[in-house]
Amino acid sequence: MTRPSPPPTAAPGALRLSEEVRRALADGTPVVALESTIIAHGLPRPRNLAVARELEDLVRAGGAVPATVAVLDGVPHVGLDKDGIERIATDDTLRKLGFRDLAPAVATRASGATTVSGTAFLAARAGIRVFATGGLGGVHRDWAAAQDESADLGLLARTRITVVCAGVKSILDVPATLERLETLGVAVLGHRTAEFPGFYLTGSGRPVDWTLDGPAAVAAVMRAQDALGGLDSALVVANPVPPAEQLDPALHDRVLAEALAAAEAAGVSGQAITPFLLAHLTEHTGGASLEANLAAVRGNVRLGAAIARHWAAPDGPEPQG
Repeated sequence: MTRPSPPPTAAPGALRLSEEVRRALADGTPVVALESTIIAHGLPRPRNLAVARELEDLVRAGGAVPATVAVLDGVPHVGLDKDGIERIATDDTLRKLGFRDLAPAVATRASGATTVSGTAFLAARAGIRVFATGGLGGVHRDWAAAQDESADLGLLARTRITVVCAGVKSILDVPATLERLETLGVAVLGHRTAEFPGFYLTGSGRPVDWTLDGPAAVAAVMRAQDALGGLDSALVVANPVPPAEQLDPALHDRVLAEALAAAEAAGVSGQAITPFLLAHLTEHTGGASLEANLAAVRGNVRLGAAIARHWAAPDGPEPQG
């Protein structure tokens, strides 16, 4: 006889905050949300576990509390303990959960790592204002034929959160993505750059409308956004990977062109296209694209912690580093 499943440990849809995150939010301590998809689906094992721990340590070193987000056994978690981080890094059955997948995952008690859209929604619902990630999703190339656009963009248009990123993944149509963000009313702020970053690359060749010099200036925009009221849209803080740590631009352009041709020849499309292209880049750059990705994520996490500090204490000292 099959035993019935145990009842969920939280009411359906209820968030479970780690004790560290719960205390931080109650006390006004800075908190930075982190996505879990990069750990579960974006990095090779066992390095992904080391990176997960490293990113949380970088947030703490920046004077903030990390809140890695995931759904485990149907319960949305904002902040994971040691066992939760290890599960995200080692469980190969985890699904990839965007915003649209959250309700089915909760109802069926599924487990999964959250993408940008899933993380942004759950973090904002928990009361977290700053989220650091690698690169956003966006409008895919050949959109006119496939009309393939990441759910990240629509979710950010209706979620009050500040997302620190290295632009959008360079496999996408960057100009079209920027146009779409403008249409949706999502402000894009360049952090110490007048050029939109290119994810693996320091620049994409596309300008940004606003350049801000430092985390205090970003926090000031966040306060102005609240004071103005209006729609609950996000702020995108575009933070470029340092030139010394970017992928060689010529290598990037050559391998990306080869990857796009290979995808077309293999008939790869839809949700399969992004992991196909990213895997091709990793393999055919000898892992250099992965290192550039990680360099960008580390820089975004450091900046996210600094922004969160200024948001929590606008009159406090300037974060060092």
